[in-house]
Amino acid sequence: MNMLLHHVALAAPLFALVFVGYVVMRLTRWSAEVAEALSSFVFVVALPAMMFRLMCGLSKLPPVDARLLIAFFGSCVIVFGIGRLVGWKLFGLDGVSQSVFALGGVFSNNLMLGLPLAKIVLGDAAVPSVAMVLVFNSLTMWTMVTVSVEWARHGSLSVHGFARTARSVLTNPLILAIIFGTGIGLTGIELPEVVDIPLGMIAQIATPLSLIALGMGLVQYGVRGGWKLSGAITFMKLIVQPLVVWAIARLLGLPPMETRVVVLLGSIALGVNVYLVAKQFKALEGPVASSLVLSTVMAALTTPLVLTLSG
Repeated sequence: MNMLLHHVALAAPLFALVFVGYVVMRLTRWSAEVAEALSSFVFVVALPAMMFRLMCGLSKLPPVDARLLIAFFGSCVIVFGIGRLVGWKLFGLDGVSQSVFALGGVFSNNLMLGLPLAKIVLGDAAVPSVAMVLVFNSLTMWTMVTVSVEWARHGSLSVHGFARTARSVLTNPLILAIIFGTGIGLTGIELPEVVDIPLGMIAQIATPLSLIALGMGLVQYGVRGGWKLSGAITFMKLIVQPLVVWAIARLLGLPPMETRVVVLLGSIALGVNVYLVAKQFKALEGPVASSLVLSTVMAALTTPLVLTLSG
């Protein structure tokens, strides 16, 4: 119980910032463009600056067990398959809707929620592990859902779709920051103060701004219909995936830090990219929008609980 209360105490201020962003948008009634502008700043400037600076100090951080990728993405494949099955058997969804439903159970908001939580709850030593997952996350998730949808529609795979996914990942500011920061970190070169100090100042605001931007962005999704579907997606995301990733991590014998990182990232609320996929394929837009809000609210309790149970 003491450990659970400890994790809740660590996570509560972060989720409080999400709530602040949500309330600010509700009270001020600012346009959605304000939230989008802040999210763009966080995505293009603040979080990349923070990750670049942290990864430049890679030589001072403990090494990472690369098997964490097997644990995390292995859980994604397993839970995605379970999601397809549940969507088909329990809800009678077609192939495209099954794919969107299943993606909701595995695509975490690891950029704007998972990274800040890992940094605060687990410390800077967790950052290289988080960075490794982030580098492969978008490519893996988008490829998986693209293949699933293309197969459901045409019974074949789209090389063009994969190429477009790879291009979007390789031009992602955060991924580029991680790659270049890691390159500098491996050389052991120290950043000059004229670069390091401004980066440090931006890095300090990255976490609170990302959480506030997340709360502001949730307003535009609201709570729509399809409660059974959104409840099922939320359960898959917050309960099933972290349990599966924890089981795989235990089977692989991952070190404690890597285990806690992948369990934490697996327990994070739904990512907004799932809604973008739902809009792109015109499937389950309402339930996915509801899941974004519901899973973010519920994660304030389930993520500390999962961390406690995982040791």
